[in-house]
Amino acid sequence: MVDIATRVYNHKWKIDPIVRSLIDTDFYKLLMCQSVFRNRRDTNVTFSLINRTKSIRLAELVDEAELREQLDYIRTLRLSRGESTWLRGNTFYGKRQMFRSDFMEWFENLQLPAYHLEKRDGQYELTFEGKWPEVMMWEIPALAVLMELRSRAVLRDMGKFELQVLYARAMTKLWEKVERLRGIEGLRLADFGTRRRHSFLWQDWCVQAMLEGLGEKFVGTSNCLIAMHREVEAIGTNAHELPMVYSALADTDAELRQAPYRVLADWHEEHDGNLRIILPDTYGTRGFLAHAPDWLTGWTGIRIDSGDPAEGAETAIAWWKSRGEDPREKLVIFSDGLDVDVIAALHAQFHGRVKVSFGWGTLLTNDFRGLVPDDALNPFSLVCKAIAANGRPTVKLSDNPNKAMGPEDEIDRYKRVFGVGEQAALDVVV
Repeated sequence: MVDIATRVYNHKWKIDPIVRSLIDTDFYKLLMCQSVFRNRRDTNVTFSLINRTKSIRLAELVDEAELREQLDYIRTLRLSRGESTWLRGNTFYGKRQMFRSDFMEWFENLQLPAYHLEKRDGQYELTFEGKWPEVMMWEIPALAVLMELRSRAVLRDMGKFELQVLYARAMTKLWEKVERLRGIEGLRLADFGTRRRHSFLWQDWCVQAMLEGLGEKFVGTSNCLIAMHREVEAIGTNAHELPMVYSALADTDAELRQAPYRVLADWHEEHDGNLRIILPDTYGTRGFLAHAPDWLTGWTGIRIDSGDPAEGAETAIAWWKSRGEDPREKLVIFSDGLDVDVIAALHAQFHGRVKVSFGWGTLLTNDFRGLVPDDALNPFSLVCKAIAANGRPTVKLSDNPNKAMGPEDEIDRYKRVFGVGEQAALDVVV
């Protein structure tokens, strides 16, 4: 097992790559990229870093030259032969050859495009612009680099023993969570913590701890590189990026209203009926389900990623019942701001009423709260989102208005088109 504290101490060397591989990314990113490559590969998209936690002034913590070194190194990465073989030959979700030959040939030759970086008011403005399949692959590594460089900045002046004690305490903290979770009968839990992890080595350690501590209750990781190395399932389906870009490309309000369903129609065709998980909250869950076509009721389940999670699950159960479906045969995946208490409560409330699963993210792979002075390692909400498509702004409404993004006039238009009424504002923890 890697001595993480010593490796962290040695980060004082000039460069220790944070992102080591193009598949050090979330599985759903590759699945979405293949769909985009097939359906919308010529769309020009702009991605931008957005720090929702303004109190964390990243440009004052993270050295610009070091950030550029890490980003430039990522642009040198290419898919290795072993990684290509794993993607081409492995079985994912029971399906052989999930990734088509034309997509793999493109991916094997991919170099991530150039980036634009500048400082403004204590924050970094980091943007990526180009063809959608290329620039979308920057999202996860860009977030991982900024998160880990922030961790390194906080830990830079710690000595070897201080770091050993810190990581011993963090390991103990996580193991206590694992001990609580393994007492939950019927639990299904996956690692969704790549994008806002403390570090790659720490995420890898967390996955190994879950494998040993939870056994069959741990169903896999979203991180492709770790899934390959640790021989666990790669987990993931799709994200808000797809409906955000499809919607931005709509020419009329009528086309806009249908865009989220067009996404899922293309997804259904792309995956021959596999990976049928609905992410309904991009423009409000209630409105999405109320106007959903009947063919969506036959899909496997729903992922709940914003708003009150219990309310979202109850809404899904009511929708399935109203469409003549048995909720007990459906899957609800909770994935927003989870920690042990929330996981335990949601499992107790919904186990037996639906099939329940959890995608545990930042508070699995980056919970150092209370372990350093001034809580300088507390996790924070950093995202990298598609902000424009073919020159048009994108919009996300969410079930939590504090997660909304886009120009105000476009947000108002989307609320009108999708019939979004009053929403309860909830704190965005991570």
